[in-house]
Amino acid sequence: MSYAYLAAYRMLGYEGVEVINPEGGQEDSAEEARRGRWRQEDRDSYWKMMQKYIGSDITSMVTLPVTIFEPMTMLQKMAELMEYCDLLDKADECEDPYMRMVYATSWAISVYYAYQRTWKPFNPILGETYEMVNHGGITFISEQVSHHPPMSAGHAENEHFTYDVTSKLKTKFLGNSVDVYPVGRTRVTLKRDGVVLDLVPPPTKVNNLIFGRTWVDSPGEMILTNLTTGDKVVLLFQACGWFGANRYEVDGYVYNAAEEPKILMTGKWNESMSYQPCDVDGEPLSGSELKEVWHVADVPENDVHQYTYFAHKINSFDTAPKKLLASDSRLRPDRFALEKGDILEERQRAEKRSREAKGHQFMPRWFDMTEEVSSTPWGELEIYQYNNKYAEHQAAIESSGSVDEVDVQSIEFSPWQYGNLSAE
Repeated sequence: MSYAYLAAYRMLGYEGVEVINPEGGQEDSAEEARRGRWRQEDRDSYWKMMQKYIGSDITSMVTLPVTIFEPMTMLQKMAELMEYCDLLDKADECEDPYMRMVYATSWAISVYYAYQRTWKPFNPILGETYEMVNHGGITFISEQVSHHPPMSAGHAENEHFTYDVTSKLKTKFLGNSVDVYPVGRTRVTLKRDGVVLDLVPPPTKVNNLIFGRTWVDSPGEMILTNLTTGDKVVLLFQACGWFGANRYEVDGYVYNAAEEPKILMTGKWNESMSYQPCDVDGEPLSGSELKEVWHVADVPENDVHQYTYFAHKINSFDTAPKKLLASDSRLRPDRFALEKGDILEERQRAEKRSREAKGHQFMPRWFDMTEEVSSTPWGELEIYQYNNKYAEHQAAIESSGSVDEVDVQSIEFSPWQYGNLSAE
């Protein structure tokens, strides 16, 4: 850290808290440190409170001010990976095994444009769900299956693929930044040939949480493995360097089972990805050319939460089934108002007291906990498996003939399995 920055921190009273300008500008360091979404009095008090958590996992441990939230829950954010699900359709239809990996990996990268948002989604209530239809022919369901530790499970399906994920985020608070480790398992099955793909994403770092302009980076490797054939893709997400060097850049190769490079991939995770056939040394084949495989769609200008059009679609009732579960994230009052989160937390605590007094244990509705424990680069993960009860639930609704009688927007949010209790 430069002497000018140190001088700025001493003036502000926050020695040792690094402030990084991702654009590489050289503005006055004191002014750069002050920039951000926080009011001065909020920032000061929050910094004093948070210092004791440095080095800790703060996934569900700290009460955060509502001003840094976006009107979306983590369950909805899981669904953002489905925006470019047509790439998985193409992977399923593709005859070339290596191009299949290009399409699937580009799908995995495409969500990172949305992940660069610096607003925090709401933590789901235990038993909360999110459903999505009317996009790419898919049916999507996610559920909060555990509260401590916070864990979510999701399932999506259309005629080309099934998608299954168990997610348990792990964080490390570092003062003015937080490292986010994606402890989870993501599997995609391509239906035509039964190919199973396993995805391990890179970790993410949120910079300038309290001081300076908040921004997101995901330095590290993304690995997509074809568990059926042994082919794999290894891509390096470059870390943002001084003056913004290498920011967003992604490079790597598709390898066959013998670990020989077959196709090179390059691009920027916030913009586009391209590919080109290569030789065993990783050099482009003579006569081949670099071709674009994915490009980010147009986005709204000056959106208050940096939402894509698809994010707005996720939040709307246009993607809701005709008879929505009362536990759906769209129905949360705090998601509408960004001001009632404490009420829901107290209801959750009251429901827990009632459940424990009766000697009952919470059981997810749409996912079953298996005996499998998967190892990830960041820790062990208990695996939840989609139990197909949601498909049976939807089929029962369709056969009842009463789906058009329900106004989904009038449904009261209720994920509680043991009574919607008010605070005592």
